[in-house]
Amino acid sequence: MRGWDSHAIVADMSVAARLPRRKKAPDPADLLAWYDRHRRVMPWRARKGQRTDPYSVWLSEIMLQQTTVKTVGPYFEKFLTRWPDVQALAAASLDDVLRAWAGLGYYARARNLHACARAVAERHGGVFPNDMEALRALPGIGDYTAAAVGSIAFDAPAVPVDGNVERVVTRLFAVEEALPAAKPVIKQLATSLLPPARSGDFAQALMDLGATICSPKKPACALCPWSEVCVAHATGRQEEFPHKVAKREGKLRRGAAFVALRADVTVLLRQRPEKGLLGSMTEVPGSDWSHDFDVADALDAAPRFRAKAKWRKLPGVVTHVFTHFPLELTVFAAHLPRGTAAPKGARWAPLDTAHDEALPNVMRKVLAHALKK
Repeated sequence: MRGWDSHAIVADMSVAARLPRRKKAPDPADLLAWYDRHRRVMPWRARKGQRTDPYSVWLSEIMLQQTTVKTVGPYFEKFLTRWPDVQALAAASLDDVLRAWAGLGYYARARNLHACARAVAERHGGVFPNDMEALRALPGIGDYTAAAVGSIAFDAPAVPVDGNVERVVTRLFAVEEALPAAKPVIKQLATSLLPPARSGDFAQALMDLGATICSPKKPACALCPWSEVCVAHATGRQEEFPHKVAKREGKLRRGAAFVALRADVTVLLRQRPEKGLLGSMTEVPGSDWSHDFDVADALDAAPRFRAKAKWRKLPGVVTHVFTHFPLELTVFAAHLPRGTAAPKGARWAPLDTAHDEALPNVMRKVLAHALKK
């Protein structure tokens, strides 16, 4: 068996030497036996005996990045119904993909998803490659996604290391080094546990163990198939791992958003630039978001109409937290007569179908804020 004691494929032996010793190595067979009894049923996961669909694995893995299983489920079903294979997704327009993605967040994923589908269609005839290097060469596929698709769809000998797997491994081996610096060590240790077969099941078993048993708080160690060989459990320190370096909170940015409503029940929208945050998504017009935004100057950024709009500053602010910074938006609203022309670069959209637009969550909050006042 390839395990901890042999350090079969752990590249840095000095790392292994610094980790606590144990009497017995973790046996992948124990985890796979647990997985066979307790595997989660999810819409993208092949049932026992079924053939794994690489498209479903890839689509779900892209959606699951920074997003919970509960949130992803309905989006996955919607995408699969509308675009049942990678060729169909490649033939779709980016606007349609962004609309379907709206609300799922981290919108660069949607743009990369579309680009990757087109690359698979153009370079590989609509069939996902089973070669790890070829997978990594596709847009939006890094080491993690390549390992996930490679192992789960093609049983390649790889371990995708997500947050759940990091937690399991750092506890199993009592990895004292803090994240993110510990990531290479965790990857080596996870790979050292790979069984000679069933790589895909092993990868999913690690994910399930972290999601259902080895939870961040109050892990159910009594139900864990590896509890007897877990160093953190043996020392009563399981909730201490993984160690993490505290993240620096980004500096608050502020800005203004302008909700223009026309008498024919339409709202003014525009498309954000292709590059940058929320690229190509739909928004209501607004100012730049900056640390030194002054609400007294906000109307300088308001959209211009032929007839002067009477902007009303709404009470309160809309708050939203991006990965790197929190945001506060002051919302202004104006009502304009039927027939008012949209400024250059903007358009009027029916308010009752605005939910079908490619609006990111922050813009959905802005509209909800304006419509309840």
